[in-house]
Amino acid sequence: MADFPILKTGAVMQYPAERSLSFSTEVLRFVDGSEQRFRGFGAPLKRWIVRLDLLEDAELKRLEAFFEASQGALGSFQFRDPRDGTVYANCSLEEDAMTIEFNAEQQGRTELVIRENRT
Repeated sequence: MADFPILKTGAVMQYPAERSLSFSTEVLRFVDGSEQRFRGFGAPLKRWIVRLDLLEDAELKRLEAFFEASQGALGSFQFRDPRDGTVYANCSLEEDAMTIEFNAEQQGRTELVIRENRT
């Protein structure tokens, strides 16, 4: 399985870094007004917004090649959470499109959203 590309600095993403957690709670409401709650899945799903600025051409090409190899949101890969170093073995990109902006020579930017998949 592929790994998410690492920047030349050794980092996965730049600051500000965003990570969110999603829980799935089902609520059944009964006629008498009482409720029963249960989890849709056992652990929260994680999602990261990877903002990358001031990238050199080689870094952008590596990210673009990774995006093409993953076929956008279709493929899966391993992603190391930069906050705690945990490797999540089954992640995907959230979008089928990748936008790259060139601000100046050797200064590009992009943003990718990664989500953890359930198996």
